[in-house]
This record gives sequence, C-alpha cells and structure tokens, in this order.
Amino acid sequence: MKQQHYDVVILGAGAAGLMCAATAGYQGHSVLVLDHANKPGKKILMSGGGRCNFTNLNTTPSHFTSANPHFCKSALNRYSPWHFLELVERHGVEHVEKAPGQLFCAGSSKDILRVLLTECEWAGAEVRLNTAVTHLNGVVVDGEGAVPEWAERVADGFRLRTAEGGEIHARRLVVATGGLSIPTLGAGPFGYRLAARFGLPVRPTRAGLVPFTLQPADKAWLAELAGVSAEVVAEAGGRRFAEPLLITHRGLSGPAMLQVSSFWTPGEPVTVDWLPALADPAADLRAARAAQPGTGVEKWLRGFVSQRLAAALTEHFDWGGPLQHHGNERLAEIAAVLKGWRFKPSGTEGYRTAEVTLGGLDTDAVSSKTFEAKAVPGLHFIGEVLDVTGELGGFNFQWAWASAHAAALAL
Repeated sequence: MKQQHYDVVILGAGAAGLMCAATAGYQGHSVLVLDHANKPGKKILMSGGGRCNFTNLNTTPSHFTSANPHFCKSALNRYSPWHFLELVERHGVEHVEKAPGQLFCAGSSKDILRVLLTECEWAGAEVRLNTAVTHLNGVVVDGEGAVPEWAERVADGFRLRTAEGGEIHARRLVVATGGLSIPTLGAGPFGYRLAARFGLPVRPTRAGLVPFTLQPADKAWLAELAGVSAEVVAEAGGRRFAEPLLITHRGLSGPAMLQVSSFWTPGEPVTVDWLPALADPAADLRAARAAQPGTGVEKWLRGFVSQRLAAALTEHFDWGGPLQHHGNERLAEIAAVLKGWRFKPSGTEGYRTAEVTLGGLDTDAVSSKTFEAKAVPGLHFIGEVLDVTGELGGFNFQWAWASAHAAALAL
C-alpha cells in the first residue's frame, strides 16, 4: 500500500483547519488537510447571511461558554481580532462594522475563504477534498468504544487510511472537524468519536445559537405574525441580551433568541422585555391616559412596536377599550407583561439550523497552550469540536482563528 508522509495532517477544511494549515505551513512543516466534503469552508460561505461575520473586535473570554471558562483565555490573548483583521486587510478584503465590534465582509463570505486558501497555497499546505478517513493506526475510526492501545501511537506519529485507498503517515494529527450543527453542510460526530476512541472524555452536546419552537398555545397567536421583528431584551439561564427578536412560522428566532438559546435549560421559561427603551411603562400609560383618555393600549403600543405586533398583543391579552376604562392596577398588570413576558419553548429547531454545537471534547483533556491531548502526544483538537462556544457576533470565528494559531505554533 502506497504511503505518504507529512509532518502535519489536519482533519477538516473549515475555518480552524485552514487557519491551522496555513500557520503550520509557514512554520516550515509539510501539511495536508483532509475533508470528506466536496468544497472547503462551507460554513464560512453561508455564515452572516453570506457576508461572514469573521470576528468581533470586543472579544473577551466572557463571551464564551465552557465547563472550564478559563481554557480559552490563553489562545484568545495570543491571537486577537486585530491579528486576523490585519490578515484580512493585507489581502485587500473590504469590511464593514454592522454593530459595535462585529466585522463583516463588505462583499461576500467568499473573500474570507479566498484569504485562507491563498494563505494555504503560499504556505505550501495541501488541501485534499472528497477524502474520508476510515482508519487510524489500523483501527476503524467511526466505531464505538475506546481503544486504549491507540494512545501508544505508531513509531513517530499516526497512520491514516482513507476510503480512496493508500496510507498517510503524520507526525502530528490535528482534529478540526467541527460540531454537529447544520448537517446538510457535512457536519457530524466524527471528531467526538475519534476522541472517544482514544479514551478522551466528551461532554454532552446540544444545539446552540438556535431558534426556539413554541407550545401550541403560543404558536396559535404568534405564527400569524411571521416576519415581524422587534427590539427586545431576552433572558434565560441568568443571561440577558438586548437584540432583535424575529417571529417565524415555526417559532421565535432572531439574535435575541439565538443568544439566550445557548443558556436555556429545557423546561425552563424564557423572558422577553418587549419595551426595553421604556423604564416605567405603567407611568407612561398613566400619562397617556391623562392626556388622551379615549385612546387605547394598542394605539399607545404602536409608538414602540410594529402595528401588527401591537394589535396581536392587545388582542391576545385582552387589553381592549380606552385607557380611561383601565385603572392603575390594570395598567400595572399590562406593564408587567410587556416588561417580562414569559414563555416556555417546546424545544429548539435543533442542529438543522443551529449555528454552533454546545459541549464537545472536555477541555480538561487538552492543553490550553498547545491544544494537544494530554494523554495522546501529537494529537491536537481545535475549533468547535472542543467544549468552547462563543456568543453570536463573530466570536466563534475568532475562537477558530485563535485556537488554530495556537496549535499550529506548537506543532
């Protein structure tokens, strides 16, 4: 069987994998990237509505969720958003700041993929697509149960066999296979299964940054508002986010819902403040009643939310009639609902539409400086496959760049 030799083999041609490949190539290593997909960087291309929110200038460790919140600090400190921005600008990619700190391509997500592939080419890193790894050190990868003897490795590295035939020998192996989100783009459990085969602990996974689905009672009145959005403050799991909410025919989406979904516990409620700009709506309602006694709650609400949403809220909660017919206690009740509407999601849309995967390889098993598995010398894990998940707004891409860069310098 023909055998090829590389200093570094990287599994996964996504954001982290390509970044690691280019950086490792510039360190003088021979590098091969393998991916079972027919195109590289599919998630990059669809991100940010096709414009790729490639980093966030306000990145700090507090924007990430992990069982070990300290794990991400070292890599993020060593490779900042400004480092990646310098790379992007060096390639002439124009960008825009849509929200404070959130940088998007002015043109297309293809620009970021082009930067990464160009860097790989300049660094001499080879990218091989349509190539599925089937065996590692003579054992089927996609099996079940740990195979402790894998930790013994072969002399000087790892042996990989692909579905296309032939054997590849790697001195170092980097797993950048991502998580489970958006399986139509090729996502799957390969990285977790590989880690488990080495006896490495994998924390439970679930969909993150994902829209909520609704209970029948809430869906009955909200589904008719599909397409309506509102600026809200949403809260779940002790975390609050001031972002837009979008009502869909399936449930509630938009940045506000995506953000809190990562902190929501099934069975628990989500709280929505429909009037975040109004500190005391009860006082405002009393003032409106005094100025225009004949006006109604719906008309008053139109000053803060869309006409369709104002009408739906008024009808659903039975707030009809002129304000002069509502006493102070009633106005206080209305204000309480508008400032703290609580609903219990029936669930989420799952990995099908989730932007990220929560959980993954337990970071206690990996060095925060080199991203090398502590029990398996030469084996590294980077990006989303690890139990590190960023909030919405470019943080997950910054984690991909930072973790890849840190690992590449240690190869």
